[in-house]
Amino acid sequence: MGIVIKKIDDILSGINVKLLIQGAELSVKSIAFDSREVTEGTMFIAVKGVHHDGHQFIEQAIQKGAVAIVCEKLSGNLPPAITVVVVKDSSRVLGQIASAWYDHPSEKLRVIGITGTNGKTTTVFLLHQLYTALGYRAGLLSTIENRIGNHKFKSTHTTADQIQINKNMKLMADAGCAYCFMEVSSHAIVQDRISGVKFYGAVFTNITHDHLDYHQTFSNYIDAKKKFFDELPADAFALTNIDDKNGMVMLQNTRGKISTYGIRSMADFKGKIIESSLEGIELKIGKVELWSRLVGKFNAYNLLVAYAVAVIDRQKPEEVLPVLSALSPVEGRFQLVPNKSGIIAIVDYAHTPDALQNVLETIQNVRTGNEKLITVVGAGGDRDIQKRPVLAQVACRLSDHVILTSDNPRTEDPDVIINDMIGGLDPAMKRKTVKITDRTEAIKTACMISMSGDIVLVAGKGHEAYQEVMGVRHQFDDREVLMNFFNQLETE
Repeated sequence: MGIVIKKIDDILSGINVKLLIQGAELSVKSIAFDSREVTEGTMFIAVKGVHHDGHQFIEQAIQKGAVAIVCEKLSGNLPPAITVVVVKDSSRVLGQIASAWYDHPSEKLRVIGITGTNGKTTTVFLLHQLYTALGYRAGLLSTIENRIGNHKFKSTHTTADQIQINKNMKLMADAGCAYCFMEVSSHAIVQDRISGVKFYGAVFTNITHDHLDYHQTFSNYIDAKKKFFDELPADAFALTNIDDKNGMVMLQNTRGKISTYGIRSMADFKGKIIESSLEGIELKIGKVELWSRLVGKFNAYNLLVAYAVAVIDRQKPEEVLPVLSALSPVEGRFQLVPNKSGIIAIVDYAHTPDALQNVLETIQNVRTGNEKLITVVGAGGDRDIQKRPVLAQVACRLSDHVILTSDNPRTEDPDVIINDMIGGLDPAMKRKTVKITDRTEAIKTACMISMSGDIVLVAGKGHEAYQEVMGVRHQFDDREVLMNFFNQLETE
């Protein structure tokens, strides 16, 4: 992007400022909310984060060359040369400043945000595929990766910080993208990471038990999702899953144009599953039937969202439907791992009780009943403890055998996490459960006790190519472990 210098007054245009103390410098060369990234000429925005308060690093930022400070309260005796901007909410203002710094890129794109407990990643990927096939250049911001057109680059969070979001959108706009499809997490909504982004549309997929380690209560979690729709501009669309009991709650105070989709209920966009198998689904949308390689009811909803968004966006249904039928499955989402042993090996990102239930019910609906279904699953450390026993219960209820193992233990002891899972099981469930802490051994064991035709589901990590132990990420990929095992079988 080259060297950028902007006047402070231009950056603050339209922002509600409580107090402005104008220093000697009238322009800035960069913006930052992390004091470690401050250089000569930076505007430092002091944000109260989850673990740290940026106000504690104002002095350090000035020592490193900051010429302007944005904060919620004055801190000590600041040098007279420094411009000080006092605002009510610096986290929210950070998004507005980032938008101004990158020339309001979201106003040059049609930004469509997807929020919900499950389905966010698959939906944004399907939309990106769909619009690319329709001839548009589009960007994507997701858990797995980010994209500008067909160029891929690494993603670090489900929803990045305010500066990174606007930087990415600036790159998209400069590259000629017309659309940006992005995942919007509940954390990002509450932390105002999407502040300053102008949304063309918002989609709600569903809401189930998750992230209560952060939100504390399910009500707070619902309110976090709802805040996204409450703040939509009047010219945006708001699309919700009417089959979810909280679907219409999301839209109670929205100014956006409301539309609904569903499979069980009457909706503006109605779908019906005609046939489902491990090869894909036959789906009826309106009066038209289509076949998709995507598997399961949850993917029927994801396809329905992609169709609804396109039609709301005035794309021609007769052009959308054939493309929809050709869309590819998303990496790590109900991904079949090919092998010659006859074992049906599936890797899926399901790490919430609802997502795991969806995957297992999909398998139950297409299995013959003569084969074994073995599920390998764990739970993440430093996350919602309440869902651990529920995950184990779901796995046991819908599987013939369950192997409880390590997921991403992070800073916790994996055995403690597994014991939390076991704590929710009754005696009958415990009899079908084995504890194998080492994830590689757990996956190998599942395969070794399987015969041709049996189904092995490895759940929880999906696309992730690492395992985080004591804060350190180690190379680990469920798909790779499975492929190595099957390759070894073939050579024996």
